[in-house]
Amino acid sequence: MAREYLKKATLTATSDAPEVQEAVRAILADIETGGDAKALEYAAKFDRYDGNVLLTPDEIEAACALVPEKLKADIRFAHDNVKRFAEKQKSSVSDMEIEIVPGLIAGQRAIPVDAAGCYVPGGRYSHIASAIMTVTTAKVAGCRHITACSPPRPGVGVPPAIVYAAHLGGANQIMAMGGVQGVAAMTFGLFGLPRANILVGPGNQFVAEAKRILFGRVGIDMIAGPTDSLILADAQADPLVVATDLVSQAEHGYNSPVWLVTDDRALAETVMQLVPGLIDELPEVNRNNAFAAWRDYAEVVLCSDREDMAACSDAYAPEHLTVQADDLDWWLNRLTCYGSLFLGEETTVSYGDKATGTNHVLPTSGAASYTGGLSVHKYMKIVTWQRATRDGSKPVALATARISRLEGMEGHARAADVRLAKYFPGENFDLSSSG
Repeated sequence: MAREYLKKATLTATSDAPEVQEAVRAILADIETGGDAKALEYAAKFDRYDGNVLLTPDEIEAACALVPEKLKADIRFAHDNVKRFAEKQKSSVSDMEIEIVPGLIAGQRAIPVDAAGCYVPGGRYSHIASAIMTVTTAKVAGCRHITACSPPRPGVGVPPAIVYAAHLGGANQIMAMGGVQGVAAMTFGLFGLPRANILVGPGNQFVAEAKRILFGRVGIDMIAGPTDSLILADAQADPLVVATDLVSQAEHGYNSPVWLVTDDRALAETVMQLVPGLIDELPEVNRNNAFAAWRDYAEVVLCSDREDMAACSDAYAPEHLTVQADDLDWWLNRLTCYGSLFLGEETTVSYGDKATGTNHVLPTSGAASYTGGLSVHKYMKIVTWQRATRDGSKPVALATARISRLEGMEGHARAADVRLAKYFPGENFDLSSSG
């Protein structure tokens, strides 16, 4: 049976509109030239906030005091889970060395970047979890300086819960500045901050475009588009749970794709009947996002069997991938392209988004076909080193000289020649590239 689309998207999500690119490039250029003053000018225009850019210890303490104890406990729970997972991730990469040939030793070191800039969205939604995910992992990695940057609200500043989460995670500075100007301030080292070596965290299309433009001058976690989610479900799945999970992810934004891939027509049709009603029950802003996302970007695909379902999912390479089907181990071993995988009804993308410990900063727009999400490793450089005895360098020098001459790189060859002449005087070596 060929795949059948019971619902087909009418729009394709994009985040690189020319007008966005032009606007972001202009703002970045202005701020790089104008420094602190120009960044403050854009902050006044877009953030409509005139408080301190860098929160003082007293301001942080005051903000933390506003967070209810029950919410603090929930944030600590999520932080502890993220921290434990990040610590285990870090232990999976270690310094090592190996004797390649006698007398030649090579190795690697895992070195954290010096300064990390963590962007925490705070516009339509206060992304408390993003502060936990980005700052905590940077701290575990060992970054010397961590800046948490979040858009302030007029008359309020950075939401207290975000301040508490960033402070708990280990941020050295918390910056009340949003959008392109916040990204620029961290990149260019404004307001006395160290220049960021890496920028991480989700954001709107302007933040994503700023990171894309700056990539190369500074490292980034990934180039992100609208969030997306796919559910693989068979006949045993609960249609209400499937529909609820689809709607829960569609509320992210009007252009956030959600996809259902199944081999059971009855399940698909029931889910499609349930979704509109579940959307109607959401609060207005969430309802508007989910309605548009479902109408314009959602797809429902009917496949012939589970192998076809898996192949279809790998082709989408979704950011979030949920399996509500029999034989979860089969799916775990078969699926290859996803940002994060949620196996079984007992877990859900919402858990990963907030509190399970795995990171929610994940590849979107098919990027999961070639990369994973934010992890402690993103903040670390895996660098190599080598040393050799004179006898150990001999075969390497001979091979290097001959390969270099074959390539036409005489200078490289002579760097080997001079060592052979110094370490082994009187010996005759065949250093030509021909046999």
